[in-house]
Amino acid sequence: MLEHIRSKKTRRVVGLMSGTSVDGIDSALVEITGDPMDGNVKLIAFENNPFPEEVKDMIISLFDTKHANVEQLGYMNVLLGELYAKAVFSVVHKAGLMIGDVDFVGSHGQTVYHHPEICTFPLELKEYPSDSQRDSYSFGYTMQIGEGAVIAARTGIPCVSDFRVADMAVGGQGAPLVPFTEYLLYRKEDKTVLLQNIGGIGNITVLPKSCSQEEVYAFDTGPGNMIIDGLIHLFTNGEKSYDIGGEVAARGQVNKGLLDTMCSNSYFAMKPPKSTGRELFGKEYYTNLFHKMREQNISMEDALATATEFTAWSIEDSYRQFIMEKEIKRSSASQLIIGGGGSYNHTLIGKIKLRMEPFGIEVLTQEDVGFNSDAKEAVAFAMLADCAIAGKYNNMQLVTGACKPVVMGKISL
Repeated sequence: MLEHIRSKKTRRVVGLMSGTSVDGIDSALVEITGDPMDGNVKLIAFENNPFPEEVKDMIISLFDTKHANVEQLGYMNVLLGELYAKAVFSVVHKAGLMIGDVDFVGSHGQTVYHHPEICTFPLELKEYPSDSQRDSYSFGYTMQIGEGAVIAARTGIPCVSDFRVADMAVGGQGAPLVPFTEYLLYRKEDKTVLLQNIGGIGNITVLPKSCSQEEVYAFDTGPGNMIIDGLIHLFTNGEKSYDIGGEVAARGQVNKGLLDTMCSNSYFAMKPPKSTGRELFGKEYYTNLFHKMREQNISMEDALATATEFTAWSIEDSYRQFIMEKEIKRSSASQLIIGGGGSYNHTLIGKIKLRMEPFGIEVLTQEDVGFNSDAKEAVAFAMLADCAIAGKYNNMQLVTGACKPVVMGKISL
């Protein structure tokens, strides 16, 4: 089966993504032509299927490691596999095709825990026979659920899933993964391009002018929409889950003292490669922040303005600390292209533009350059799966910190 797929000049692939915001399942049906490394990708159809509220609540409950248990994790792993399979059929139908017209699926799954920091293995073991370039007993760990075997069984086509663990097994952080596909799609010979994704978490990719794959670097800038979404949910008692267009934040004033406290988080001083998630900026963080805001009689409008400014600041700070001096020697960045749900928050985009203007950087969205903000990550996992099927390396060592290139993704037939 795989040999037949590998021999095809053009492959039809469905990429699936559900992110840290737990909004739903993004499904992108693409056609990939030629060598997977050529970046010849065409988006055929895209859609988002929101999670049912009860499913969303169950997923969020798994983020609480003190109360989540193995039974809940196993149940949701299979249930999400069923929902992902349903999403595959839906986007294929939207494209006017049959499931048999699709060659395979690439599914990121739903992250429920990500611990990229190196830990020490507690057991004394004999030295591994392989020539490991790192301490054999150190590792990070991660958990993405949405069983690939279920997706393959329901759709009848191969599914590539569970990408991050292969990178982490060789000392990488398993994140971010999208820079690999950004290199294939966005690199320029004549300019340095920055790609900022703003989902629940923000991450930035640096594509230096006329760069090779080994020169690309990327890291998580910090919170994206996560704190904004969490605060508005708490202020409205669950009536709102996000600030549509940044309208609430636009009516508020930034609380400078609180913003300074938020900006002092030690994560921002850490040097890349680095990644973060709900473990640092999730429910515990924004709930404590909410109570602090209530104690100080900070209004919802001012709270959202402050949280939105925090995300914009984190992007500027990342550029100033870890990118500017490195790239100015070669070619100053000229563009920052924003994707993800945050690109629709006009107040956030305005704040980012103000912060990047002194550096002479033009801030654009994916739509401004002919791409789709919503589909970007789902397309990325279709491309990563295409590499996995072809047996091609699809991690980036400088981005994740891995000691060697690997093929990420487990194939279910």
